Amino acid sequence: MKNINKKLQILVLLPLIAMQFNCGSSTNASKNTGKVASWITTTDETSKLKQQPELVFTSETNSNQTIEVNPSEKFQTIEGFGFSLTGGSAQAIKKLDKPKREALLQELFSRKNDAIGLSYLRISIGASDLNEKVFSYDDMPEGQTDLKLEHFNLGPDLDDVIPVLKEILAINPKIKIMGSPWSPPVWMKDNGSSKGGSLQPKYYQVYAEYFVKYIQAMKSHGIVIDAITPQNEPLHPGNNPSLLMLAEQQADFIGNHLGPAFAKAGIKTKIIVYDHNCNKPEYPLTILKDPKANPFVTGSAFHLYEGDISALTTVHNAFPNKDLYFTEQYTGTGTNFETDLKWSVKNVVIGSMRNWSKNALSWGLANDEFYKPFTPGGCSTCKGALMIDQNQNIKREVGYYIIGHASKFVPEGSVRIGSNIVGNLHNVSFKTPLGQIVLIVENDGTSTETFNIKYNQKQTSTSLNAGAVATYVW
Repeated sequence: MKNINKKLQILVLLPLIAMQFNCGSSTNASKNTGKVASWITTTDETSKLKQQPELVFTSETNSNQTIEVNPSEKFQTIEGFGFSLTGGSAQAIKKLDKPKREALLQELFSRKNDAIGLSYLRISIGASDLNEKVFSYDDMPEGQTDLKLEHFNLGPDLDDVIPVLKEILAINPKIKIMGSPWSPPVWMKDNGSSKGGSLQPKYYQVYAEYFVKYIQAMKSHGIVIDAITPQNEPLHPGNNPSLLMLAEQQADFIGNHLGPAFAKAGIKTKIIVYDHNCNKPEYPLTILKDPKANPFVTGSAFHLYEGDISALTTVHNAFPNKDLYFTEQYTGTGTNFETDLKWSVKNVVIGSMRNWSKNALSWGLANDEFYKPFTPGGCSTCKGALMIDQNQNIKREVGYYIIGHASKFVPEGSVRIGSNIVGNLHNVSFKTPLGQIVLIVENDGTSTETFNIKYNQKQTSTSLNAGAVATYVW
């Protein structure tokens, strides 16, 4: 009789034990079922980051081309995906009524429901060319200087960028923020203008203290600057504002002034060099080879208006202990959804990740229906990820989907893992901190491609329209 009771107890307990195993994390459940979730954006805009019917891994084989994901092959750890919160972007967002603004910021920066989980922002130190006017944090009357930076203040940023950042930080306190200046105060420059010119060596130390004051001032508002670059696009002095800063000048500035100033002030903010196009990898290499600058430099940042994305790997191979970042690429009024989707996902998202970048950022987050604001001589064709018109209508532009295909699924702390490129199917894969596998694929061909996704000796078959982008998660 006792044996019968024991058997009955075991029979009763077995379903409960099974339930405990099945009620683990959603990641484990997904692995157990062998199902693959997917989201697709098509060039004809009929599907925009739209979830598709589930795929299933099986043991069946076929002759399709195959993308094999290899989790044992590990590369860089990811810091995030996002945009630049320009002064103009902050203005466009801030003018929304509070309920609409709160809903939009939740959609952009949270990881709940249909949000896209942006995890990295770049902001300008002073004005960028997507501000309504040019300013620095220490503007002085012509002919006057401020060597002790007694007039330093955050100026117009107090009205737009800082309030919006505080709302974003309330949603995602861990978001990473990078600061980049377009120009120092004009009294420090050899041409006395916000456009072009060079930083006078006699002001290198004062300018280093300017960065220290900036980081401390932002911290006083609860905003931690994770990284800075000494100059946005240092080889493009034709913008307004802008500055010409050659590699040797940047090495001198960092090694003898900025790095020591950060060390003295106890500032842990990363110093990232270059912040310009992929056609000049010799620029960051010059700085990294400088014995004084090198110890202060965390890594190098790139844009892709010229050159090839493989420049990041060139720098990585020379200095594998230094990080790589991809910090800007615009979408413009002169192209269309199809062209921008294909090119940017292939190069900015997949390309930067496959070439060791720890982040991928597009340019402005938002603007109005006239692509404003911008400075006199600034970019009049830069299209934000969002267009917010005077009636508070919000249009999600192509940039939203380019970055969303990564940011929504690949959180900070994910690790890039191995995957092979086959034919026209450019791709990159990741393992998230929760153990999910994410595969982003772009069909760069002119016709629909049928292919397999292979993982742990099992595979599933699917297809992708010409130019379309898909994110697969399991």
